[in-house]
Amino acid sequence: MSSRLPAVSPHVSPESLPFWNATREERLVLPRCEDCELVFWYPRRLCPQCSSRRIAWQHAAGTGVIYSFTIVRVAPGRFREHAPYVVAVVELDEGPRMTTNVVGADPESIAIGQRVRVVFDATDEGPMLPRFTPVEADKSRAD
Repeated sequence: MSSRLPAVSPHVSPESLPFWNATREERLVLPRCEDCELVFWYPRRLCPQCSSRRIAWQHAAGTGVIYSFTIVRVAPGRFREHAPYVVAVVELDEGPRMTTNVVGADPESIAIGQRVRVVFDATDEGPMLPRFTPVEADKSRAD
């Protein structure tokens, strides 16, 4: 699925490289501490809970719920013509929260607690941006 929002190429750091490489294959992966088993977001060198350097990457289901959101009605630059759109914090089923966009639905239909699943939008430079779409949007397209 490709949304109508511009997909700006991300800054890829050494810590986030495995994440962005997985998005090229439309896979969502998350860092996990091998010592305390915390799954976290954003990628970093040390576990935010126990400071371990033993970080591994695990496959994520790509599903979660909308924890918080806002509808952007007046946007800057190349996003201006795409307003209104949704910027949200999605709480992934694995626990971490990720700031993202919710696409594929009327912004006015978005609600806190709504189930969503990941979709990927291509950028100019290869990595894909994970965005989320309401699970109900999948059902309505099947009808």
